[in-house]
Amino acid sequence: MNEFIDIFSGTDIETVSSAVQLLILLTIFSLAPGILILLTSFTRTIIVLSFTRTSLATQQMPPNQVLIGIALFITFFVMAPTFQQINEEALTPLMNEEIGLDEAYDLASGPIKQFMAKHTRQKDLQLFLNYTNTEAIETIEDIPLTALVPAFAISEIKTAFTMGFLIFIPFLVIDMTVASILMSMGMMMLPPVMISLPFKILLFVLVDGWHLIIESLLSSFH
Repeated sequence: MNEFIDIFSGTDIETVSSAVQLLILLTIFSLAPGILILLTSFTRTIIVLSFTRTSLATQQMPPNQVLIGIALFITFFVMAPTFQQINEEALTPLMNEEIGLDEAYDLASGPIKQFMAKHTRQKDLQLFLNYTNTEAIETIEDIPLTALVPAFAISEIKTAFTMGFLIFIPFLVIDMTVASILMSMGMMMLPPVMISLPFKILLFVLVDGWHLIIESLLSSFH
């Protein structure tokens, strides 16, 4: 036990500081999936892509890995200006030991707050601010992340569900039309999905559906 204490008592302060930074970095990496989902455009993107696949009724086509991969790269594309600003203002100065960890955190949270506040409904944000009895907010930088993150998350879910509903409408019309035709022909035992699926895929391909979906997603973040 004494030897264990002696080891740390003789450790250089810089070594301890480096170890603490490494520990913080590993912690950030472990929280990266949650950060990616809740603080970026990933939530809206993956929900809209999932709605698209469900409306087509193609089961597992495209596979989950493909949808997640597309959502990840779209997220990196949309968040590129924000990530670049964080790297220039916070991460690079921190690595060069020009600023401290606390200052780097404040500088990094600024661009993230700007992005989230831009896409957060006032109603959702006010819900969490009222619950925590937060005083009047004058600037975006004054908004606590504990309130902004969940408000941004539910705003993104609502926006994604709205877009998903609009995607469903044309395919629902096809399903209803095919079902009506089959019933009028007395073919009630034939599942309408079997007949409507090729027409939905054909319509989606003819209108270049994936291009329109991605274009709508990118436009929604402007």
